[in-house]
Amino acid sequence: MGEVFAGRYELVDPIGRGGAGAVWRAWDQRRSRYVAAKVLLQRDAHALLRFVREQAMRIDHPHVLAPASWAADDDKVLFTMDLVRGGSLSHLVGDYGPLPPRYVCVLLDQLLAGLHAVHSEGIIHRDIKPANVLLEATGTGTPHVRLSDFGIAMRKGEPRLTEAHFVVGTPGYFAPEQMLGAEPDVPADLYAVALVALYLLGGQRPDAQAINARFLTDGTPPAPVGVPEPLWQVLAALLQPDPQARFRTATGARKALAAAVELLPEPPAGEEPVEIFDQIGPLPEGFGPAGPLRPAAAGVPPADPRPVRPQAPATPQPQPQPQPQPQPGIPPQPYPQPAGPATGANGAPVEGPYTPPAQPAQVPYASPATPPEAPYASPNTPPPGPYPQGGTPPEAPYASSTTGYRLAPPAHPPTVPDNAGAAQQPAPVAAPPQPQPSAHPQHPQPHAPQRRPGPPRSVVIPVLVLAALCFAVGIVALAG
Repeated sequence: MGEVFAGRYELVDPIGRGGAGAVWRAWDQRRSRYVAAKVLLQRDAHALLRFVREQAMRIDHPHVLAPASWAADDDKVLFTMDLVRGGSLSHLVGDYGPLPPRYVCVLLDQLLAGLHAVHSEGIIHRDIKPANVLLEATGTGTPHVRLSDFGIAMRKGEPRLTEAHFVVGTPGYFAPEQMLGAEPDVPADLYAVALVALYLLGGQRPDAQAINARFLTDGTPPAPVGVPEPLWQVLAALLQPDPQARFRTATGARKALAAAVELLPEPPAGEEPVEIFDQIGPLPEGFGPAGPLRPAAAGVPPADPRPVRPQAPATPQPQPQPQPQPQPGIPPQPYPQPAGPATGANGAPVEGPYTPPAQPAQVPYASPATPPEAPYASPNTPPPGPYPQGGTPPEAPYASSTTGYRLAPPAHPPTVPDNAGAAQQPAPVAAPPQPQPSAHPQHPQPHAPQRRPGPPRSVVIPVLVLAALCFAVGIVALAG
């Protein structure tokens, strides 16, 4: 693992180096992301004062890469910024050489937009060069410029940290007035932007002194090789030796650049697209995209990365119902089976509906399987059934076995035991269809209207004739 700075930033690997410090890729433990950390190398008061000025630059713009935070640990200090992975304009020219004019105009427009945001804060950059203009790794898409490195930038009106007639910056990108020790101002930054444009169009660093001398001798010279005339007119206005003859703001230069782009020729067919690669490289061992790879604690196995399949909830098992315990002195009684009508002792079917006895068996009073009632059964009379062992079987209820006449019901209906009709399955008694009894005792179904008692006429007449004959024969016998 790398060194942890101020308990928050873990240094991963160096990705650049400048005159005042080294730039590291670091892991921000608080924000859980990779950042670029510039660590101050020099520890003298002068360098520390410049560092304090630089980390105080807080400019929020998509084309500006300004410090975001800072930290100190003993005698070491650093500040952090976003991690830009596409390298700089120097890397881009090193990969492709001279760039297409239209592509250069896109880069210049974004650079001027970021520079306008810097100037709006009253800050003069003073070190605009290809190495300080970074690029996001956008591949073959639209490039994204980030102006960085505010190490020698200063606000207007602040005291200078250098002696008079001492120039601070990068040789080859100085404005003529900087060489004379003039106060830094906006036109000096715009002059450096024009030199960066010539570098992108020509593929090599321009000779600033020779360009300035030619302007002083011949005025505005003709366009260099590879620079379209409309674009050259904009760059020539930025390269004037007199600062008052240049554009006064970055916004004015952007407007002139936009007008020049309209006059540029179309790119040739089959032109190779410019691709911005990732220039930082892979993470070292021990680090991943989500941060440092922490080793597992001693004795604790690493977590299984395989997904855990959720378990289905356990199905409750049915609980066995308690069986009724037999009471002493009472023989066990089977549960009634409402399978058919009850029978008498002689096996003959007994008319009337079968009603289960009032025992703890959970059987409804009326069941769909119960046969229909007999036509002459009374709804208020309990059903007949087999009698106890040793009892006398009753006569057929309500009817005579010889004449078929209806008789009065007995005063005391026989008692039906609990096991009546449990083991016998008689044939069903033929009877007219009757409505099924209701399954709810509270709402019984109405019974069909009963017929008037008495034998039918077809039976009464022959019986009377027979009786008359018998009566006549008896009289004759008595007379003789």
